[in-house]
Parts: sequence; C-alpha cells; structure tokens
Amino acid sequence: MSSPLAGVVLAGGASRRMGRDKATVVFPGVDGDKTMVALVVAALAARCDPVFVIAAPGQRLPALPATILRDEIRGVGPLLATGRGLRAAADAGRDRAFVCAVDMPLMTPALIDTLAAHGGADVVLPWDGRDHYLAGIYRTALADRVDQLVATGERSMRALVDTVLTQRIVLPETSALTNVNSAADLR
Repeated sequence: MSSPLAGVVLAGGASRRMGRDKATVVFPGVDGDKTMVALVVAALAARCDPVFVIAAPGQRLPALPATILRDEIRGVGPLLATGRGLRAAADAGRDRAFVCAVDMPLMTPALIDTLAAHGGADVVLPWDGRDHYLAGIYRTALADRVDQLVATGERSMRALVDTVLTQRIVLPETSALTNVNSAADLR
C-alpha cells in the first residue's frame, strides 16, 4: 500500500478578473464564512497529510493548518508552483500528492478519495468534458520532470501531463470542480 497523500494548494496571487487575491476572498461555507484558501485546505486536510500551500511572494494568508511555502518568482504559472509542492511532499515521505487550485472552494474529500483509488499512473485527473489539471493526483517523483520542463520555458500543466502516464477518470459534473474566477461565481 502506498503512503498517504500529501496535499498541495496553489494559492497564487491576485486575480485580474476579481481585482483581488482569490485566496483571501471570503466564501460562505457550511461552518460559516471562510476564506477560499481555508476551505480548500480543510478539504485536503481531511484526506492529505501534510498539506502545503504554495503562496506568491508577499502574499498575505490567514492562519492555516498547513505549511506555507513561497514561490520565489511571481506570475510564472502553476507548473513551477506544482513542482515546488511535489518536492515538499516527496521530502515529507509521500509518493503522491493531491494538487488543487485555491479557487475551488467546493472541493470535497470524496473527490480526492475517488481519484486516490486509482494508483497506476503518474497523474490521475478528473475529466468531466475537460481536464482539471489543478484538481488531480500527481506522483511526487515528477518534481524533477517539472524542473526540466520549467528550464525549457514551459509554464503550463498540460506540458507535464502530456509527457507522462496520465489517467483520466470520467466523472459527472460536480460542484467540487467549480472554479471560482469572478465575484459573480460566488453567488
């Protein structure tokens, strides 16, 4: 049996469409109003240990039950941050990590369980008509591959997923994969 999953939350920075940091937008949750990053960390912490939050340089975050790691460079896309999270998860002794974007405040432990049940691939992604690169399980050994891709100028998750063994799990539409990109999406 493989070791438990680590969790990696990509907190990013300011959203051009929202005009503010997505991570700190307050979202109504079942336990009261919480920031998006707190909701995502809570969902991951229910199934993942440890949980890492990859934050932009200088990004302010609330107190979280997670280890905060800072990107050295702002605005280079999710691939570099994912690599940093995968390396931290590997250093923590985990073989796999659930990587999630901070703008998925409806993420559920059940979705993580569904993906975690599949273990033969380097990457396991949910697919509901499209790939969800930032809601998937990644082998932590991919950190070196990420470094190679970043060194060649790659910035997108697709560059990684298209070059390793990837399994897509077909799912019906689920609110857990809702990506909040504007204030209107919060309603």
